[in-house]
Amino acid sequence: MNIAIVRQLAEHGDSEAVVFHGHGSTYRQLVEMAGDWQRFLDGHDVAPGSVVALEGTFSPLLCAGLLALIERRVVVVPLSALPAAKRAEFLEVAQVELVVSVEENGVRALERTGVSADHAHYRALREVGHPGLVLFSSGTTGRSKASVLDFQKVLARYRAKGRDQRILSFLSLDHIGGINTLLHTLVQGGTVITIANRSPEAVFAAVERHQVEVLPTTPTFLNMVLISGVLERFDSSSLQLVTYGTEPMPIRTLKRLAAALPRVRFKQTYGLSELGILPTKSRGDDTLWVKLGDAGFEHKIIDDILWIRSDMAMLGYLNADAPFDADGFFNTQDVVETDGEWIRILGRRSEIINVGGEKVYPSEVENTVLEVPGVAEVTVSGHPSHVTGMVVKATVLLSPDSDEDPGVMQKRIRAHCREKLESFKVPAVVQVSGDRQHSDRFKKIRGAA
Repeated sequence: MNIAIVRQLAEHGDSEAVVFHGHGSTYRQLVEMAGDWQRFLDGHDVAPGSVVALEGTFSPLLCAGLLALIERRVVVVPLSALPAAKRAEFLEVAQVELVVSVEENGVRALERTGVSADHAHYRALREVGHPGLVLFSSGTTGRSKASVLDFQKVLARYRAKGRDQRILSFLSLDHIGGINTLLHTLVQGGTVITIANRSPEAVFAAVERHQVEVLPTTPTFLNMVLISGVLERFDSSSLQLVTYGTEPMPIRTLKRLAAALPRVRFKQTYGLSELGILPTKSRGDDTLWVKLGDAGFEHKIIDDILWIRSDMAMLGYLNADAPFDADGFFNTQDVVETDGEWIRILGRRSEIINVGGEKVYPSEVENTVLEVPGVAEVTVSGHPSHVTGMVVKATVLLSPDSDEDPGVMQKRIRAHCREKLESFKVPAVVQVSGDRQHSDRFKKIRGAA
């Protein structure tokens, strides 16, 4: 795809492009909105190479704004609703020069920050006349990292070679998953269904109402779906494919999903803001083994760590050193095991719990704890110990229909783990909690506590 993305999308005419608040907008309308955006940008003297933050909910107008900014060859910094301090941090790190906000009623506003963006990555994009994209990591364990990508290379990944589908956009445009869903769907002439509320009830109500065929999401959210019972309350017969990524999938959750949705295909995906979304092939619906595609990507494994080289890899971080080797391979920090050409992702190296020199992978313990009747969700992390440095801690959410005493449940969990796991992997601390265990992007929050 070249930079004239709007002209290409115009070929889809009156097909439905984006559904927002239950109402659809056609490709023709999306193109008209993009033209109006260009006039808005002209009126405010927005020049190519500018660093522009785009704020707002995932509406057709916001999508059209993104397309117009790409064609204007600016550096786009998509932002969703953020706490004031976090927003200020992102604007500062990205050296944002202009902030364009879009209200749900269609009102647009533009503010100049007075900043002059002079980072080397921005200068590189301006020299070749390419648009850019800045994406921030979730930053659940510290300061968020800001990746700078060449948006023209990102666009080159999307070709009109598939069929049009109705895809629910689970993640917003400030995440590589949201960008991927939007571009992939629009290029194929499909329909993006956006939602304001990402609860299981809201998502599956949208699946039923809008006949969603593809649902890209996370293992944490899919486990919440099973807990909530929404599959019994909504018609999900339109669903054909559920993709999941961003964190390890508990095998028990995957098998329960396959049993609950027998006509749906489940596919593990793999992607990073720094590299894009890789093509993948799952070995089966009930297994976590996956094959990484090589169309624009290469990978290697060194000391059980996955390294990837990507045609659309970021130029680098704005606020950190980039872990590329001399050959351009990126250190993903993901620990994997292999079976021929298949790999299984065990988790981030930073999440490994060191118990007296022994390595514990949280996903292995979580899979074991989830076998205990009455456990709906579990997050395993490290807990400080004066003896071993760290011990295993399991934070557990009980099933809605469980009325078991927390103390009894804690004993049952430890007893079950002692039967299934080596002693150093058995949770020394089991906490029953009703608190949320995931980020706004529905990814588990882990950390020593």
